[in-house]
Amino acid sequence: MTATPDLTADHAPIPDAMVARRYFAKFGRIAGYLPAIAAELQADGHLDRAEVRAVGGYVEALARTFRALSLKYLMTGRPGATGSLTFDRHESGFPVAQELLFMANDAAQAEARLRDLPGAGDLKDRMVRQIVGDLTVPHALQFALSRRLYNEALAAGGLFLARNDVRAQWLAEDGRRRRWLLHWAVHDSQVNLTAIYPMLAEDSGRTPLPKDDRRWPAVQAHLASQAPGGLKLLTIARGFDTDFDDLHPTRLRRLHVGPMHSAAFTLQSGPIGAVLAEARAPEGQDWAPVWTLKHLEAEGTVRERSGWFGTVERQVFALDPFVGRGAETGATCTTRWIVLPERPYQVLAEREPPGFRDVGRFVVGSGGRVMRAR
Repeated sequence: MTATPDLTADHAPIPDAMVARRYFAKFGRIAGYLPAIAAELQADGHLDRAEVRAVGGYVEALARTFRALSLKYLMTGRPGATGSLTFDRHESGFPVAQELLFMANDAAQAEARLRDLPGAGDLKDRMVRQIVGDLTVPHALQFALSRRLYNEALAAGGLFLARNDVRAQWLAEDGRRRRWLLHWAVHDSQVNLTAIYPMLAEDSGRTPLPKDDRRWPAVQAHLASQAPGGLKLLTIARGFDTDFDDLHPTRLRRLHVGPMHSAAFTLQSGPIGAVLAEARAPEGQDWAPVWTLKHLEAEGTVRERSGWFGTVERQVFALDPFVGRGAETGATCTTRWIVLPERPYQVLAEREPPGFRDVGRFVVGSGGRVMRAR
């Protein structure tokens, strides 16, 4: 019998305030480059315009989540502060799923907590008076201010949560059918990465899907239950196709954002670890996030019997044409990209380690410009 792997073995706390600030500064900076990467993927045809808008929204929400957590742990290790950020240091770099669950609980209480906390201006005035008058460090007031700012960030909303509900965007209508982009996102706890799902679906129902009180809640519940990253795209698409006779998924994608490799914070197995170590890049440039896009496309339809006299349309999905790989991946194709600052990219280009031949590359220049490496 195979033992269940301990998914928490590589979870590590950051008990020092300055280290925590460097962590959030680094990954906040990385998140700032991600919208430009999504735009490049649109230019290459890997994502369409609607999908880029959806992905961009989740990436911006992810940046806001990093910002909120940085405020929560601003006083890590200082007197009066409690707790420290826990992140996955092996092949992830992201905060663990439990951090997002706690944040969602905090967000539900943020408004009430803000009513009980002094205003930021009042706290700053009191801090100055204590420093000048008592000649002491106002640790308690600093902690109160960090809690105030954290709850303000939560109350502002727009955060990336452990599970982000399904949304529908109307694309077009052709005869009796409407075309929708359904999209949702989760923190994939199996690998501690962000997973974004865009699905193209045709709607042959009488009522537009988001206005259908019968189908829309069922669709949201169904897709939310299918979000774990361990499921193949083929399993998700076929399950959706089978459960909803008048909804026809023609394309499904899953974008994994990460791992967020960093020489300072994460443990890398394989060539990327050697690349970052050899680059000896300065602080703030020793990182290499990866994007993985799995794509499943319908190549046709068939009619299947339903009930005594009826038939329903079912999708036929195209799998990877390479022998065995389609059944293994449950996808039509898989594409990966890696994003690096200039010095780690130069090392990668010189070493050309095995396994990187088919990995797309983006380089972040000294001015912050994202460029595709040809």
